[in-house]
Amino acid sequence: MNICSLLVIVSIIILSPVLAQNAFAQYSAGGVNLDGSWYVGEGLNVGDYYSYRMCYVDYLDCSEFIMSFWVEKEIRTGTEDKYLFQVLVEDGKKVIKGTMEVGQVAPEPTGGTDNIAPYRSAYKSSIAWLSAYATKQIGDLTGKGPRDFSAPSWGKIANIGGEQILPTALETVRTPADTFDTVLMQWKTGGARSNVWIVDEFPFPVKALTYVHVAEGVPPVAYEFELLDYKYYVTSDPFKGIQTTATKTAALGCPASYDKKAHNLQTNTYSMIVDIKFGPTNPKSGCDIEWFIDFKRSVNPKEFVSEVHYDIRIFDENGSMLRSIADDEGRPELFTTAGQTHRFTTVEEPSGSYKYAIVVHGIGPEAIIGGDPSKAGLVVIDIDVGKGSTSSTTSSQSSTSTEIPGWIKNNAEWWADDQIDDKSFVTGIQYLINKDIMKIPPTAKGTGSGSDEIPGWIKNNAEWWADDQIDDKSFVTAIQWLITNGIIKLG
Repeated sequence: MNICSLLVIVSIIILSPVLAQNAFAQYSAGGVNLDGSWYVGEGLNVGDYYSYRMCYVDYLDCSEFIMSFWVEKEIRTGTEDKYLFQVLVEDGKKVIKGTMEVGQVAPEPTGGTDNIAPYRSAYKSSIAWLSAYATKQIGDLTGKGPRDFSAPSWGKIANIGGEQILPTALETVRTPADTFDTVLMQWKTGGARSNVWIVDEFPFPVKALTYVHVAEGVPPVAYEFELLDYKYYVTSDPFKGIQTTATKTAALGCPASYDKKAHNLQTNTYSMIVDIKFGPTNPKSGCDIEWFIDFKRSVNPKEFVSEVHYDIRIFDENGSMLRSIADDEGRPELFTTAGQTHRFTTVEEPSGSYKYAIVVHGIGPEAIIGGDPSKAGLVVIDIDVGKGSTSSTTSSQSSTSTEIPGWIKNNAEWWADDQIDDKSFVTGIQYLINKDIMKIPPTAKGTGSGSDEIPGWIKNNAEWWADDQIDDKSFVTAIQWLITNGIIKLG
């Protein structure tokens, strides 16, 4: 080795700590080579439409859902100017519509309909989270306002040990909606780097993957999202024609309030206690079961078991597995960080007796599928579907049987698809009942109110019935409504 080569190696060895320190200092200081500034809500206007696939740790341990919102109009509440968002949530098999009021200085939710409250909270703590640091300018008020991309820091995470929120890099990011030139915002949470990608003059981040701050171990995901679609100048409600789950369950007669049944069970391996409350106790096919499930230590039932990998599985009376809730949601398993979960599952099975098993795969970090199997086990409870009390609509019917020829479903489907008009459908059903071809329980006859308009929910009922999504009794409820309102005339 010649003297020149030796000097180069020695120089590298001497300078390496300095270079590393300078590189770390540059990262710690932050700032990117891009003119301009940004804040959450920048460029937001009436008529804008955005759709995100997202999850949030405090909603079912980051179970994925799609949240879409349309800026319908500006409103004023007291002295504050706000936007009114129309919101559509697609959460597994649930479809929910509601509204959300957001501020114009920072698009954080300040009100809205109760039915989207958990999703509104998820939006605030994820998509709109950076508004804690970057807002629209408020007069001469210091500490608020847009943040420069070249700034060394946008602020500090509040938790102990939290780092600065830094613009660190310029990156091209692809999402299902588009490809964007972004500024990467980063901060450290425990042993992981949280990332949010923002775009100049675009009101919301287009992508994020962030983690919960933990003192030790693998940090769980705090929130994750990506932009699926966006549009400008949308002048009419894009969600108007979409039927919600609430509309469908109302047609099915799903109860709005119900008693819950409690079970406190040891797993078959004595690995832990599973504390369960569920309701309704005798659910109807097509309706939801609401679950509260707590995983607790066998040696101390007051302490929760954390990081539980589990599933809810349904078996018939012969012990054959019918389905898995994790499979239904497209997941390898369900997971709870805190050992507590609150979720809804839809009953897909017909009336009968079933065994619901809470299957524990193991415990450990979410990233390790199944976790440590030393805590594996299961508990089983019996649930009768469709054997409880019915709604007031069906319970008031007499014991007269319902008989509907199967071919009538074709008529219902044609009507739902607008292949036959309202009058033809009503006349056909009226004829079948009067000729005793179609039998329904005795129903009070109406004289009509001067209007032959048929509500949209009845047409929805016909479509669902034709597709076997609701039973004969639910369809008959709609026919009885037409009779009592004088639209179908009998005898």
